[in-house]
Amino acid sequence: MKKSYTLAGLAAAGLLFAAPAMAQDVKLGFLADVTGPIAGFAPTMVTAGNTAIQNVNDQGGILNGGKLSSVVADTACSADQGGPAADRLVNTEKVTAIFGAFCSGPTIAAANGAAIPGNVVMISPSATAPAVSELKDNDLIFRDVVPDSEQGTKGAQLLLSKGIKTVALTYVNGDYGKGLADAFTAAYTAAGGKVVASVPHEDGKSDYRPEIGQLESSGADTLVIYGYENAGGGTILDQAVESGTFKQYVGGDGMAGDALVKNHKNIDGMILTKAAPAAGPAYDAYVALAKAANFDPTSTYAAQSYDAVFLLALAVEKNGSADRAGLSKAIRAITTGKGDIIMPGEWKKAVADIKAGKEISYKGASTDMLFDKNGDVPGAIEWFTIEKGAVKDQGLIK
Repeated sequence: MKKSYTLAGLAAAGLLFAAPAMAQDVKLGFLADVTGPIAGFAPTMVTAGNTAIQNVNDQGGILNGGKLSSVVADTACSADQGGPAADRLVNTEKVTAIFGAFCSGPTIAAANGAAIPGNVVMISPSATAPAVSELKDNDLIFRDVVPDSEQGTKGAQLLLSKGIKTVALTYVNGDYGKGLADAFTAAYTAAGGKVVASVPHEDGKSDYRPEIGQLESSGADTLVIYGYENAGGGTILDQAVESGTFKQYVGGDGMAGDALVKNHKNIDGMILTKAAPAAGPAYDAYVALAKAANFDPTSTYAAQSYDAVFLLALAVEKNGSADRAGLSKAIRAITTGKGDIIMPGEWKKAVADIKAGKEISYKGASTDMLFDKNGDVPGAIEWFTIEKGAVKDQGLIK
């Protein structure tokens, strides 16, 4: 006698089993300004991001064993190149999300030109211009670095605490330089300081003596340079040192790259500010990962870079697919500070928690990753001095 089987009968008999979930590969775009004015420290930021990817793949991969990979598009820290580079990542490479850009100008251009229209999440580790917070971005644009409204304010506070009450200021003419200069000037003058000259400069010139002449004529003996070490800011520093007029030099994060002491002479005593990484177990975990990957964990914005990429991977895993839709909500869901805390490198733990339906929250090396409504994070500013041709960490600006 022939037996007749129905789907219902098979299911009742326990003979039907759910198919295992298929692995999905995920590609992240790295909108990385590896050439141009921040070429002194951007390559290490890329290395830090790729270290996060390697940590994921070494612990079983993403989305049921899929491979996480990156594709780099260089903007050269230029808004003109940022839009086309992002368009390639979004519409040709079909990336799930974007790490970057690093500079503020290309971040804004990329967001408006490609990411927002393409419903693509971006996390920048270093685009500090206040204008980034003002984007109408459908909650797609995040950054895990403290904005220049904080760096400028803290920089002003630091100089006044040292009795520096009069400065000349030059800034690169763009979103980054102007935003930082405006924040510094507002805080400095409100507290009684005087900016006796404020001169914008354009990158790409070999001679800044006309701008330096304007700054020198102010009579100030402190020069604040809010520009880029590998571009106009660095050249202005060299030519101002050569002139011998100023006694004190001050720079922001764009000047605080690893190449500063290598490329510029006679700058002992220079003061530098930049966003500080977090302290504690999360930072210690990142340091161990960085040393294992052979890069300097203290390199400018390396900690923020690792965090941005690891957080994107966690959000994709939480979202459950390589799709762009829902990724922004997933980022919000894993940055509440509640639930099981995930630290740098703890991929297996995070995946197990997500599969078990547990709430998780990522605690980064650079910040606790508690994004506000604008996609910004809280944080602190640290300062450095150049002493005997080396960078000396002076701690946080209180």
